[in-house]
Amino acid sequence: MTPFSIIAPGRILFGRGEAAKAPAAIRAFGGRGLIVHGANPARAAWLMDGLRAEGAEILALPCGQEPTLALLEDALQASRPFRPLWVAAIGGGAALDLGKALAALVPAPGGPVPHLEIVGQALPLAAPPLPFIALPTTAGTGAEVTRNAVIGLPDHGRKVSLRDDRMLARLAIIDPGLTDHTPRSITLASGLDAITQVIEPYVSCKANAFTDAITAPAIGQGVAALVRLMETEDPQARDALAWVSLTGGLALTNAGLGAVHGLAGVIGGFTPAPHGAICGALLPAIMRLNRRHATGDTARRLDLVFGWIADALVGAADAAPETLGAWVRAAGLPGLAAQGLAPARHLEVAEAARASSSMRGNPVVLPVTDLVAALQAAS
Repeated sequence: MTPFSIIAPGRILFGRGEAAKAPAAIRAFGGRGLIVHGANPARAAWLMDGLRAEGAEILALPCGQEPTLALLEDALQASRPFRPLWVAAIGGGAALDLGKALAALVPAPGGPVPHLEIVGQALPLAAPPLPFIALPTTAGTGAEVTRNAVIGLPDHGRKVSLRDDRMLARLAIIDPGLTDHTPRSITLASGLDAITQVIEPYVSCKANAFTDAITAPAIGQGVAALVRLMETEDPQARDALAWVSLTGGLALTNAGLGAVHGLAGVIGGFTPAPHGAICGALLPAIMRLNRRHATGDTARRLDLVFGWIADALVGAADAAPETLGAWVRAAGLPGLAAQGLAPARHLEVAEAARASSSMRGNPVVLPVTDLVAALQAAS
Protein backbone atom coordinates (compact mmCIF):
# COMPACT_ATOMS: atom_id res chain seq x y z
CA MET A 1 0.00 0.00 0.00
CA THR A 2 1.32 3.45 -0.91
CA PRO A 3 2.14 5.54 2.18
CA PHE A 4 -0.19 8.46 2.93
CA SER A 5 -1.03 10.93 5.68
CA ILE A 6 -4.39 12.19 6.91
CA ILE A 7 -5.18 15.75 7.90
CA ALA A 8 -8.53 16.48 9.54
CA PRO A 9 -10.20 18.76 12.12
CA GLY A 10 -9.48 18.21 15.78
CA ARG A 11 -13.00 16.93 16.45
CA ILE A 12 -16.07 16.21 14.30
CA LEU A 13 -19.59 15.80 15.62
CA PHE A 14 -22.08 14.41 13.10
CA GLY A 15 -25.78 13.72 13.44
CA ARG A 16 -29.17 15.18 14.12
CA GLY A 17 -29.29 17.01 17.44
CA GLU A 18 -25.54 17.51 17.66
CA ALA A 19 -25.92 21.28 17.14
CA ALA A 20 -27.44 21.53 20.62
CA LYS A 21 -23.97 20.87 22.01
CA ALA A 22 -22.49 23.88 20.21
CA PRO A 23 -22.91 26.70 22.78
CA ALA A 24 -21.15 24.86 25.60
CA ALA A 25 -18.52 23.39 23.29
CA ILE A 26 -17.69 26.79 21.78
CA ARG A 27 -17.68 28.55 25.18
CA ALA A 28 -14.99 26.11 26.29
CA PHE A 29 -12.56 27.92 23.96
CA GLY A 30 -12.96 31.18 25.90
CA GLY A 31 -15.39 33.86 26.95
CA ARG A 32 -15.23 36.16 23.91
CA GLY A 33 -15.55 35.35 20.26
CA LEU A 34 -16.82 36.11 16.78
CA ILE A 35 -19.93 34.62 15.22
CA VAL A 36 -19.95 34.77 11.42
CA HIS A 37 -23.40 34.06 10.02
CA GLY A 38 -25.19 34.17 6.69
CA ALA A 39 -27.43 36.90 5.34
CA ASN A 40 -30.27 36.03 7.75
CA PRO A 41 -29.11 36.51 11.37
CA ALA A 42 -32.29 34.81 12.62
CA ARG A 43 -30.88 31.44 11.55
CA ALA A 44 -27.99 31.96 13.98
CA ALA A 45 -30.05 33.45 16.83
CA TRP A 46 -30.30 30.15 18.71
CA LEU A 47 -26.53 29.82 18.74
CA MET A 48 -25.90 33.39 19.88
CA ASP A 49 -28.57 33.12 22.57
CA GLY A 50 -27.03 29.87 23.77
CA LEU A 51 -23.55 31.37 23.91
CA ARG A 52 -24.78 34.39 25.85
CA ALA A 53 -26.52 32.02 28.25
CA GLU A 54 -23.13 30.36 28.72
CA GLY A 55 -21.66 33.77 29.63
CA ALA A 56 -19.89 34.46 26.35
CA GLU A 57 -19.40 37.92 24.88
CA ILE A 58 -20.11 37.92 21.13
CA LEU A 59 -19.40 40.07 18.10
CA ALA A 60 -21.65 39.00 15.22
CA LEU A 61 -20.58 39.58 11.61
CA PRO A 62 -22.84 38.92 8.59
CA CYS A 63 -21.68 37.25 5.39
CA GLY A 64 -24.43 37.51 2.83
CA GLN A 65 -22.26 36.72 -0.19
CA GLU A 66 -19.15 34.81 -1.14
CA PRO A 67 -16.34 36.66 0.67
CA THR A 68 -14.29 39.16 -1.30
CA LEU A 69 -10.99 40.72 -0.32
CA ALA A 70 -12.77 43.99 0.56
CA LEU A 71 -15.29 42.15 2.75
CA LEU A 72 -12.49 40.27 4.51
CA GLU A 73 -10.50 43.44 5.13
CA ASP A 74 -13.56 45.22 6.57
CA ALA A 75 -14.30 42.24 8.81
CA LEU A 76 -10.70 42.19 10.04
CA GLN A 77 -10.89 45.89 10.88
CA ALA A 78 -14.06 45.29 12.90
CA SER A 79 -12.76 42.12 14.59
CA ARG A 80 -9.26 42.92 15.76
CA PRO A 81 -10.21 45.57 18.34
CA PHE A 82 -12.67 43.08 19.87
CA ARG A 83 -9.75 40.72 20.60
CA PRO A 84 -11.70 37.47 20.12
CA LEU A 85 -10.48 34.20 21.56
CA TRP A 86 -12.26 32.07 18.95
CA VAL A 87 -14.25 32.32 15.73
CA ALA A 88 -17.40 30.30 15.04
CA ALA A 89 -19.16 30.31 11.67
CA ILE A 90 -22.69 29.11 10.99
CA GLY A 91 -24.02 29.12 7.45
CA GLY A 92 -23.12 27.97 3.98
CA GLY A 93 -19.67 27.73 2.48
CA ALA A 94 -19.34 31.51 2.16
CA ALA A 95 -19.87 32.15 5.88
CA LEU A 96 -17.56 29.28 6.78
CA ASP A 97 -14.83 30.60 4.47
CA LEU A 98 -15.04 34.10 5.95
CA GLY A 99 -14.96 32.71 9.48
CA LYS A 100 -12.00 30.51 8.66
CA ALA A 101 -10.11 33.45 7.13
CA LEU A 102 -10.81 35.65 10.15
CA ALA A 103 -9.63 32.95 12.55
CA ALA A 104 -6.43 32.75 10.52
CA LEU A 105 -5.75 36.46 10.15
CA VAL A 106 -7.04 38.21 13.28
CA PRO A 107 -3.94 37.21 15.30
CA ALA A 108 -1.51 37.99 12.46
CA PRO A 109 0.06 41.35 11.67
CA GLY A 110 -0.72 42.98 8.36
CA GLY A 111 -3.34 42.19 5.78
CA PRO A 112 -4.45 39.15 3.81
CA VAL A 113 -2.78 39.71 0.43
CA PRO A 114 0.72 38.31 1.17
CA HIS A 115 -0.93 35.05 2.28
CA LEU A 116 -3.17 34.62 -0.78
CA GLU A 117 -2.38 32.31 -3.67
CA ILE A 118 -1.84 33.64 -7.21
CA VAL A 119 -2.22 37.36 -6.39
CA GLY A 120 0.00 37.21 -3.30
CA GLN A 121 3.00 35.16 -2.22
CA ALA A 122 1.00 32.37 -0.50
CA LEU A 123 3.08 33.01 2.62
CA PRO A 124 2.46 30.85 5.69
CA LEU A 125 0.49 32.47 8.48
CA ALA A 126 2.63 34.68 10.68
CA ALA A 127 0.86 33.56 13.88
CA PRO A 128 -1.19 30.53 14.92
CA PRO A 129 -4.89 30.94 14.03
CA LEU A 130 -7.60 31.35 16.61
CA PRO A 131 -9.68 28.23 17.27
CA PHE A 132 -12.24 27.90 14.50
CA ILE A 133 -15.60 26.17 14.98
CA ALA A 134 -17.79 25.36 11.96
CA LEU A 135 -21.52 24.65 11.76
CA PRO A 136 -22.62 24.20 8.12
CA THR A 137 -26.26 24.87 7.22
CA THR A 138 -25.96 23.60 3.64
CA ALA A 139 -24.67 20.27 2.36
CA GLY A 140 -22.14 20.92 -0.36
CA THR A 141 -18.83 22.65 0.12
CA GLY A 142 -17.37 20.57 2.94
CA ALA A 143 -15.72 23.82 4.09
CA GLU A 144 -16.15 22.76 7.70
CA VAL A 145 -13.28 20.30 7.30
CA THR A 146 -10.99 21.96 4.74
CA ARG A 147 -7.79 23.91 5.33
CA ASN A 148 -8.42 26.82 2.99
CA ALA A 149 -10.75 29.78 2.60
CA VAL A 150 -11.80 30.98 -0.86
CA ILE A 151 -11.65 34.74 -1.33
CA GLY A 152 -12.96 36.60 -4.37
CA LEU A 153 -10.97 39.35 -6.05
CA PRO A 154 -13.44 41.06 -8.42
CA ASP A 155 -10.80 43.50 -9.67
CA HIS A 156 -8.67 40.56 -10.83
CA GLY A 157 -11.59 38.43 -12.02
CA ARG A 158 -10.38 35.53 -9.85
CA LYS A 159 -11.12 33.56 -6.74
CA VAL A 160 -8.06 32.51 -4.77
CA SER A 161 -7.35 30.59 -1.59
CA LEU A 162 -5.89 31.47 1.74
CA ARG A 163 -4.40 28.14 2.76
CA ASP A 164 -2.61 26.74 5.80
CA ASP A 165 -2.84 23.37 7.55
CA ARG A 166 -3.47 25.21 10.83
CA MET A 167 -6.71 26.64 9.43
CA LEU A 168 -8.53 23.35 9.99
CA ALA A 169 -11.43 23.65 12.38
CA ARG A 170 -10.80 22.71 15.97
CA LEU A 171 -14.43 21.56 16.05
CA ALA A 172 -16.81 20.83 13.18
CA ILE A 173 -20.46 20.17 14.04
CA ILE A 174 -22.46 18.74 11.15
CA ASP A 175 -26.12 18.52 12.14
CA PRO A 176 -28.20 17.61 9.07
CA GLY A 177 -31.22 19.16 10.78
CA LEU A 178 -29.69 22.57 10.08
CA THR A 179 -30.06 21.84 6.34
CA ASP A 180 -33.74 20.86 6.46
CA HIS A 181 -35.98 22.81 4.06
CA THR A 182 -33.05 24.42 2.25
CA PRO A 183 -34.53 25.98 -0.92
CA ARG A 184 -34.61 23.64 -3.88
CA SER A 185 -32.17 25.64 -6.05
CA ILE A 186 -29.62 25.83 -3.24
CA THR A 187 -30.03 22.13 -2.48
CA LEU A 188 -29.39 21.32 -6.15
CA ALA A 189 -26.30 23.52 -6.53
CA SER A 190 -24.72 22.63 -3.20
CA GLY A 191 -25.56 18.95 -3.65
CA LEU A 192 -23.83 18.87 -7.02
CA ASP A 193 -20.76 20.40 -5.39
CA ALA A 194 -20.84 17.65 -2.76
CA ILE A 195 -21.09 14.96 -5.45
CA THR A 196 -18.26 16.50 -7.47
CA GLN A 197 -16.12 16.56 -4.34
CA VAL A 198 -16.40 12.83 -3.80
CA ILE A 199 -15.92 11.98 -7.47
CA GLU A 200 -12.83 14.13 -8.10
CA PRO A 201 -10.82 12.87 -5.09
CA TYR A 202 -11.74 9.27 -5.94
CA VAL A 203 -10.30 9.55 -9.44
CA SER A 204 -7.53 12.00 -8.46
CA CYS A 205 -3.93 11.10 -9.20
CA LYS A 206 -3.36 11.81 -5.49
CA ALA A 207 -6.03 9.39 -4.21
CA ASN A 208 -5.03 7.10 -1.34
CA ALA A 209 -6.47 4.26 0.70
CA PHE A 210 -8.16 6.62 3.15
CA THR A 211 -9.86 8.77 0.52
CA ASP A 212 -10.87 5.69 -1.48
CA ALA A 213 -12.53 4.20 1.60
CA ILE A 214 -14.71 7.24 2.25
CA THR A 215 -15.48 8.40 -1.30
CA ALA A 216 -16.34 5.16 -3.10
CA PRO A 217 -19.54 4.49 -1.06
CA ALA A 218 -20.51 8.16 -1.11
CA ILE A 219 -20.75 8.72 -4.88
CA GLY A 220 -23.91 6.74 -5.58
CA GLN A 221 -25.29 7.68 -2.17
CA GLY A 222 -24.92 11.37 -2.97
CA VAL A 223 -26.59 11.12 -6.37
CA ALA A 224 -29.49 9.11 -4.95
CA ALA A 225 -29.99 11.55 -2.07
CA LEU A 226 -30.00 14.55 -4.38
CA VAL A 227 -32.48 12.89 -6.74
CA ARG A 228 -34.76 12.24 -3.77
CA LEU A 229 -34.51 15.83 -2.52
CA MET A 230 -35.46 17.17 -5.93
CA GLU A 231 -38.67 15.16 -5.55
CA THR A 232 -39.58 15.90 -1.93
CA GLU A 233 -38.27 17.03 1.45
CA ASP A 234 -36.82 13.91 3.09
CA PRO A 235 -34.85 13.95 6.37
CA GLN A 236 -33.04 10.71 5.51
CA ALA A 237 -31.88 12.18 2.20
CA ARG A 238 -30.76 15.33 4.04
CA ASP A 239 -28.75 13.15 6.41
CA ALA A 240 -27.16 11.29 3.51
CA LEU A 241 -26.25 14.45 1.61
CA ALA A 242 -24.74 16.03 4.73
CA TRP A 243 -22.57 12.94 5.13
CA VAL A 244 -21.51 13.06 1.48
CA SER A 245 -20.61 16.75 1.88
CA LEU A 246 -18.50 16.01 4.95
CA THR A 247 -16.87 13.09 3.13
CA GLY A 248 -16.03 15.32 0.17
CA GLY A 249 -14.41 17.93 2.38
CA LEU A 250 -12.22 15.34 4.07
CA ALA A 251 -11.37 13.72 0.75
CA LEU A 252 -10.39 16.87 -1.12
CA THR A 253 -8.22 17.96 1.79
CA ASN A 254 -6.28 14.72 1.54
CA ALA A 255 -6.39 13.89 -2.19
CA GLY A 256 -7.10 17.12 -4.05
CA LEU A 257 -9.71 17.78 -6.72
CA GLY A 258 -9.58 18.01 -10.51
CA ALA A 259 -10.51 19.82 -13.67
CA VAL A 260 -14.08 20.65 -12.64
CA HIS A 261 -12.81 22.73 -9.75
CA GLY A 262 -9.87 23.99 -11.75
CA LEU A 263 -12.29 25.55 -14.22
CA ALA A 264 -14.89 26.53 -11.61
CA GLY A 265 -12.38 28.55 -9.60
CA VAL A 266 -11.63 30.68 -12.63
CA ILE A 267 -15.24 30.97 -13.76
CA GLY A 268 -16.22 32.15 -10.29
CA GLY A 269 -14.16 35.28 -10.87
CA PHE A 270 -16.24 36.16 -13.93
CA THR A 271 -19.76 35.42 -12.72
CA PRO A 272 -21.63 35.58 -9.39
CA ALA A 273 -23.21 32.19 -10.08
CA PRO A 274 -23.11 29.75 -7.14
CA HIS A 275 -19.97 27.64 -7.12
CA GLY A 276 -21.94 24.40 -6.93
CA ALA A 277 -24.02 25.36 -9.96
CA ILE A 278 -20.83 25.91 -11.97
CA CYS A 279 -19.47 22.53 -10.85
CA GLY A 280 -22.74 20.78 -11.66
CA ALA A 281 -22.76 22.18 -15.17
CA LEU A 282 -19.16 21.12 -15.79
CA LEU A 283 -19.12 17.67 -14.18
CA PRO A 284 -20.68 15.57 -17.01
CA ALA A 285 -18.40 16.97 -19.72
CA ILE A 286 -15.23 16.60 -17.61
CA MET A 287 -16.10 13.02 -16.67
CA ARG A 288 -16.53 12.15 -20.35
CA LEU A 289 -13.21 13.83 -21.32
CA ASN A 290 -11.31 12.15 -18.48
CA ARG A 291 -12.65 8.75 -19.53
CA ARG A 292 -11.68 9.40 -23.15
CA HIS A 293 -8.04 9.94 -22.14
CA ALA A 294 -7.87 7.44 -19.26
CA THR A 295 -6.03 4.13 -19.23
CA GLY A 296 -5.26 1.48 -16.63
CA ASP A 297 -6.40 2.11 -13.06
CA THR A 298 -7.76 5.56 -13.92
CA ALA A 299 -10.05 4.04 -16.54
CA ARG A 300 -11.17 1.40 -14.05
CA ARG A 301 -11.99 4.03 -11.44
CA LEU A 302 -13.95 6.13 -13.90
CA ASP A 303 -15.88 3.08 -15.06
CA LEU A 304 -16.83 2.38 -11.44
CA VAL A 305 -17.99 5.99 -11.01
CA PHE A 306 -20.08 5.70 -14.18
CA GLY A 307 -21.67 2.55 -12.80
CA TRP A 308 -22.53 4.09 -9.44
CA ILE A 309 -24.10 7.11 -11.11
CA ALA A 310 -26.02 4.89 -13.54
CA ASP A 311 -27.39 2.80 -10.66
CA ALA A 312 -28.67 5.94 -8.91
CA LEU A 313 -30.19 7.38 -12.09
CA VAL A 314 -31.34 4.02 -13.54
CA GLY A 315 -29.43 4.30 -16.78
CA ALA A 316 -26.67 2.64 -18.78
CA ALA A 317 -23.21 2.84 -17.24
CA ASP A 318 -21.41 3.83 -20.42
CA ALA A 319 -23.78 6.79 -20.87
CA ALA A 320 -23.61 7.97 -17.24
CA PRO A 321 -22.17 11.46 -17.96
CA GLU A 322 -24.87 12.17 -20.52
CA THR A 323 -27.60 10.77 -18.25
CA LEU A 324 -26.35 12.91 -15.38
CA GLY A 325 -26.18 15.99 -17.60
CA ALA A 326 -29.74 15.48 -18.80
CA TRP A 327 -31.00 14.97 -15.26
CA VAL A 328 -29.20 18.10 -14.01
CA ARG A 329 -30.78 20.24 -16.73
CA ALA A 330 -34.22 18.70 -16.12
CA ALA A 331 -33.85 19.48 -12.41
CA GLY A 332 -33.47 23.16 -13.31
CA LEU A 333 -29.73 23.81 -13.35
CA PRO A 334 -28.86 26.39 -16.04
CA GLY A 335 -25.86 26.02 -18.31
CA LEU A 336 -22.77 28.18 -18.01
CA ALA A 337 -24.00 30.77 -20.51
CA ALA A 338 -27.17 31.34 -18.49
CA GLN A 339 -24.99 31.49 -15.37
CA GLY A 340 -23.15 34.46 -16.86
CA LEU A 341 -20.08 33.01 -18.61
CA ALA A 342 -19.78 34.45 -22.10
CA PRO A 343 -18.49 32.01 -24.75
CA ALA A 344 -15.87 34.59 -25.69
CA ARG A 345 -14.17 33.87 -22.35
CA HIS A 346 -13.85 30.11 -22.84
CA LEU A 347 -10.27 30.14 -24.05
CA GLU A 348 -9.21 32.60 -21.32
CA VAL A 349 -10.84 30.41 -18.65
CA ALA A 350 -9.26 27.23 -20.02
CA GLU A 351 -5.76 28.71 -20.12
CA ALA A 352 -6.03 30.15 -16.61
CA ALA A 353 -7.43 26.90 -15.20
CA ARG A 354 -4.37 24.94 -16.39
CA ALA A 355 -2.36 26.75 -13.70
CA SER A 356 -4.82 26.15 -10.85
CA SER A 357 -3.94 23.98 -7.86
CA SER A 358 -7.08 21.87 -8.38
CA MET A 359 -5.98 20.90 -11.87
CA ARG A 360 -2.93 19.13 -10.45
CA GLY A 361 -5.21 16.43 -9.05
CA ASN A 362 -6.94 15.64 -12.33
CA PRO A 363 -6.21 12.01 -13.26
CA VAL A 364 -5.22 12.86 -16.85
CA VAL A 365 -3.72 15.91 -18.54
CA LEU A 366 -6.41 17.75 -20.48
CA PRO A 367 -5.18 20.08 -23.21
CA VAL A 368 -6.65 23.55 -23.53
CA THR A 369 -8.67 22.49 -26.57
CA ASP A 370 -10.42 19.82 -24.49
CA LEU A 371 -11.11 22.25 -21.67
CA VAL A 372 -12.66 24.67 -24.16
CA ALA A 373 -14.78 21.82 -25.50
CA ALA A 374 -15.95 21.04 -21.96
CA LEU A 375 -16.91 24.68 -21.43
CA GLN A 376 -18.86 24.65 -24.68
CA ALA A 377 -20.66 21.44 -23.73
CA ALA A 378 -21.53 22.87 -20.31
CA SER A 379 -22.99 26.05 -21.78
